[in-house]
Amino acid sequence: MTLRVTAQIERWPIAGQFVISRGARTEAVVVVAEVSDGTHVGRGECVPYPRYGETPESVLAEIELVDLGEAPDREALSEEMPPGAARNAIDCALWDLEAKRAGRRAHALLGLSAPRPVVTAYTLSLGAPEEMAEAARKMAHRPLLKVKLGGDGDAARIRAVREAAPAARLIADANEGWSEESYEENIQACAEAGVELLEQPLPAGGDDLLRELPRPIPVCADESLHVTADLASLAGKYDAVNIKLDKAGGLTEALHLKEAARAADYRIMVGCMVGTSLAMAPAVLLAQDADFVDLDGPLLLARDRATPLAYDGATVAPPPPELWG
Repeated sequence: MTLRVTAQIERWPIAGQFVISRGARTEAVVVVAEVSDGTHVGRGECVPYPRYGETPESVLAEIELVDLGEAPDREALSEEMPPGAARNAIDCALWDLEAKRAGRRAHALLGLSAPRPVVTAYTLSLGAPEEMAEAARKMAHRPLLKVKLGGDGDAARIRAVREAAPAARLIADANEGWSEESYEENIQACAEAGVELLEQPLPAGGDDLLRELPRPIPVCADESLHVTADLASLAGKYDAVNIKLDKAGGLTEALHLKEAARAADYRIMVGCMVGTSLAMAPAVLLAQDADFVDLDGPLLLARDRATPLAYDGATVAPPPPELWG
């Protein structure tokens, strides 16, 4: 039977608002793809991202044009569709469908060991130093905090967060918000605060400067890295890579990318957009041996799926079969 592909846009309210250098949001707008063989239905969730030229409507239209036939080939899908949110939703839906058809878990189909709970970072939105310090105090019990930076005053922000959460491990994300002029002061402040990893300080396409600028702490490529082929351009600029399913275009390519990045001696971060547990579920498999995990998307929402991922303090458990895989 020919597989049937459908998709819909969903809106999930964020608890408060989520602020990064590119702006603020009060809801997560996601697209859920479903692939059905008439008996079983596989689901995959993606988060369209304007930074990459995506809108919920454009991603929905891209998914609705896909013809999978009777025996879809994921590698062929990667050749027929560009990397991005639409391909991610379909790829993850196909893994979910295959697991349901086979009566086996997705990790077993992938040849992976049974997944275990992993420690995830918790994200602090960009704000004034005193606002971020207050947020850090409330979350100071968490072992790993991710601090959003990317504006004037970042040195004061990171110092305020460190003072408010003295025992937490810190990673920072500038979201391409620094310039050559602000870089050295800001990264030195991060180093003094004990930040363990800095994501994407300079704009993608303008990050060749990183070959010349000091890196007193590891610098991680995010917007500069989408798929395996991008790794060659990172040499001498980055020490780590942030792999996200929505950038890679699905779990299939993300696993290839992770393997290649390990072979090239990059540290691995597995990250996410702000989405529900359905979007995070396949990423938990990807994150099993990552150096840093940032899969807190559902924790930032006002509500989640009926059968969500189980978050216990700072850990997130593998997905239940009722959710995905």
